[in-house]
Amino acid sequence: MWIVSTRPTASGPVSGRPRASGSAADGRRSAAAARRRAREADIVAATRRLFDERGLSDAQIEDIAKAVGINRAIVYRHFTGKDEIFALTLVGYLDEMREHLLEAAAGDSSPTDAVRDVVGAFVDYGIEHPAFVDCAQTLMRRSGSDLLDELSESALFRLGRAMSGCLTILTSVFEDGVASGEFELDDPNLLANTLYASGLGALQLARVGILVSESAPGVPTVAAVSPDQVRDYLVTSALALTAK
Repeated sequence: MWIVSTRPTASGPVSGRPRASGSAADGRRSAAAARRRAREADIVAATRRLFDERGLSDAQIEDIAKAVGINRAIVYRHFTGKDEIFALTLVGYLDEMREHLLEAAAGDSSPTDAVRDVVGAFVDYGIEHPAFVDCAQTLMRRSGSDLLDELSESALFRLGRAMSGCLTILTSVFEDGVASGEFELDDPNLLANTLYASGLGALQLARVGILVSESAPGVPTVAAVSPDQVRDYLVTSALALTAK
């Protein structure tokens, strides 16, 4: 067993050189932490740019590292893995979308109008940012236990905070409708979460732009579907689920 003494001798500290003062050591640690946060922010920003330019499937760790000017090994010093990078990139999308949802909910004359505007803003944002949909769906395909194992506590907290920041807006609209007697709901938060999950699937449908049906028994056919149709359907569905 190694025993290291920190007791100074008559000639000075054991190491033979002056020890840094507590304030100097704290300053170095603070500077190192600031550099680490800046590097992490650069990596997430580069990931977002690649997602927006190329899509999720074409943004590889090597490309992200190259965009920041580092090698991939350094990326993994800052993040537990690709899922954590995706999660923190999704945080950026969610924070941005939250501002759109808040703006949509502001000044509405009734909860019904607020639902229409907030759901519409969600669809509009998803159509404008297809990489947001891909990123969110990629993480939702993972089980909760997997995410708990693979994401750091800090990343989980930031992701949860960003998601709840968006969902709380719609939940509050539902709660206002219940309070006014306009809606009848047992669990506004469950409905908000369900609409978020189903809305991601509907946004994928809007991107594909194709409806599949059966023209005759065993004979498939396709028809076009527009983003406006998807938006209208999601709004109608949300309002139907709140109806008394």
